[in-house]
Amino acid sequence: MKQIHTSFHEAVKDITDGSTIMVGGFGLVGIPENLILALRDSEVKHLTVISNNCGVDDWGLGLLLQNKQIDKMIGSYVGENKEFERQVLSGELEVELVPQGTLAERIRAGGAGIPAFYTPAGVGTPIAEGIEVRTFDNKEYLLQTALKADFSLVRAAVGDKMGNLIYRKTAQNFNPMIAAAGNVTIAEVEELVEPGTLPPAQIHTPGIYVQRLIEGKQEKRIEKLTITQHA
Repeated sequence: MKQIHTSFHEAVKDITDGSTIMVGGFGLVGIPENLILALRDSEVKHLTVISNNCGVDDWGLGLLLQNKQIDKMIGSYVGENKEFERQVLSGELEVELVPQGTLAERIRAGGAGIPAFYTPAGVGTPIAEGIEVRTFDNKEYLLQTALKADFSLVRAAVGDKMGNLIYRKTAQNFNPMIAAAGNVTIAEVEELVEPGTLPPAQIHTPGIYVQRLIEGKQEKRIEKLTITQHA
């Protein structure tokens, strides 16, 4: 059995100043909402955060930005967050922008124990500055190093008490690889069930990657609402 918490604040209490954390989700989909709120309330500082994006101004990782808890952000997309833009332009926040596929592979490599790999993404762009370039089959590739974290925070639709997780739809994008790349992985699940309940063939993250579990309800906010009006 894994550590099963009933308090989100208790689940993140040993995330200390200066920690590197990975946070699952894509936009606002599949983010560990309650774990992020607990981190905000803990007021831990000087975090390095690795995530696809940094939430929006008033939700998700944007809450940590507002609270000045993040020193460095490694991510792929930042277009929905005005506070993110303000902190970058003012020099308050260090940012490493990574092509989305490269970010996913760097995280996957970290979880798989692969220290680095070559990719053609970013060749001939500012991303290539200071990075080793090699030629294979007459094509240039950049050396990219793996990413790992002290703590990985993920969100799953269902988990069992052995730590096996199933994600729903878009939440599968970054959560599975992030779950594998943290020294300590904390999974926020919408439903926690007994071992043996989940069909083995449907499990996305095996329990060996998960150290802590907590069940909680999510608001599931919509990042950008689009509606169609009919005459």
